[in-house]
Amino acid sequence: QVQLVESGGGSVQAGGSLRLSCAASGYTYGSYCMGWFRQAPGKEREGVATIYTGGGNAYYADSVKGRFTISLDNAKNTLYLQMNSLKPEDTAMYYCAAIKSARWYCYSGSAGPDPAKFAYWGQGTQVTVSS
Repeated sequence: QVQLVESGGGSVQAGGSLRLSCAASGYTYGSYCMGWFRQAPGKEREGVATIYTGGGNAYYADSVKGRFTISLDNAKNTLYLQMNSLKPEDTAMYYCAAIKSARWYCYSGSAGPDPAKFAYWGQGTQVTVSS
């Protein structure tokens, strides 16, 4: 059973930066698609970015492209999300997620990854951006 624990959330002013971390454990042999998602109050969960543990490109939703960077430290089994130039509309609970998959499964279009495609989820970390 894969377990994911997010950390690094907090409150910042618009234009500021935060780095989220997601510590993963319980991996079985093979590679995984890892992703970051977010959910604001009253809204559906939306995809932010994905990256494959076996290497390859990262994919971003258009809403965060150029501002957020997803990265992976396989030695530490930790996923990161560097968030720069934060906006009030980035305020949400941020979740990391994982699914054991082939590389192509990680591809996502301009709307970002589909939450329904992921099997394992963390408990979330809150990000609040004030104007």
